[in-house]
Amino acid sequence: MKILHFMANMRVEKGGVVKAATDLCAMASGEHEVELITLDPSGVPEHWCNDDPSTPRVTKIHDELGFGGSLNKEQKNQIRECVQEADVVHLHAMWDPANAQVARICRSLNKPYVLTAHGMLDDWAMAIKRPKKLIYLKTWGRNLLRDASLVHCTAESELEQSTPWFDAQKGRAIPLPCDFGAYQDLPDKQLAYEAFDKLEHDLPKVLFLSRIHHGKGVEKLIQASSLLVKKGIQHQLLIAGTGGESYVQEMKTQAENSGANDCIHFLGFASGEEKIALLSACDVFTLPTDHENFGIVLFEAMASGTFVVTTNGAATWPEIEESGGGMIIKNTTESFAKTIEKVLADSSAYQEKASAGRAWVLDRMAMDKVREKYNAVYKEACDSNPGAGPK
Repeated sequence: MKILHFMANMRVEKGGVVKAATDLCAMASGEHEVELITLDPSGVPEHWCNDDPSTPRVTKIHDELGFGGSLNKEQKNQIRECVQEADVVHLHAMWDPANAQVARICRSLNKPYVLTAHGMLDDWAMAIKRPKKLIYLKTWGRNLLRDASLVHCTAESELEQSTPWFDAQKGRAIPLPCDFGAYQDLPDKQLAYEAFDKLEHDLPKVLFLSRIHHGKGVEKLIQASSLLVKKGIQHQLLIAGTGGESYVQEMKTQAENSGANDCIHFLGFASGEEKIALLSACDVFTLPTDHENFGIVLFEAMASGTFVVTTNGAATWPEIEESGGGMIIKNTTESFAKTIEKVLADSSAYQEKASAGRAWVLDRMAMDKVREKYNAVYKEACDSNPGAGPK
């Protein structure tokens, strides 16, 4: 089977959506012929662009997008040639006009397509610039959802919130592919202490590891740490990740003025074995997020054997609760302070829960099982035999 992925801009700053798209390409490339078409491949792994037959093929569309983000005639012809050779097309994201144009190309060539919404149709996302999005769905993008063979969401909660915008029978909830191979045998926790010299062995550790950005809730954790200090609860709040320079500095200044500055440490970017060791070395992982379409880091934390505390802003909150390795709480400073205190006070009980969560992730989200679900979706799309010809 040849699977053609299209995303107009794979820019690095698009973050999670780009990673999701590249992970889906990488997962399928072991069994299928995979081609990724984009106008800006800056977020694509560099070695994919070297015509390596063991990686997905990357095709860069000529020129830049036209008025309003639309494709010109030459670009549409280039994409049409690629679509003609594909068995199924996989479109990413909702609001790029180019996606609607590619969908029309698919329909004219009688090629099925799967659309991954990437959380852009859930309640939180649709509340932002809602009038503009409604106009788009009634005009430029009116056929994008209707003509899709299947619409992919990454969690049951996202699917439930998104189905008012398309035929619910087309919806499929499948987690994003995550390679947990490196989590099967966890690295020695000592690696974390060597990599991040602020860590102290004899203090309970609370970890935030994500992009430091508005909506991720770093400020709530800083305030929660201050409340814990006032109650005499010893701990370390470890903030790992990067973000906009001005916002990161704002959070550091808030920490300095919180009364808990000695407990709060900004670790910078963490990756590879050092990241896994850091996750494993901490007593609780916290993410006070307003909105998280999938939240891969939540499952990485659970796979590391660390108990997770987050909010229902993460679309995967039902799966996290089901796993037993996490707790969903109100997104307030007080809730996080009380919950962190509770977890640290009964560490052995929550370590048992964390172990159950780790087993759940390594079983339920194993790459082979997830790959089978996507293969089934592509086969179903190919068997759907959509009508041909433009509207």
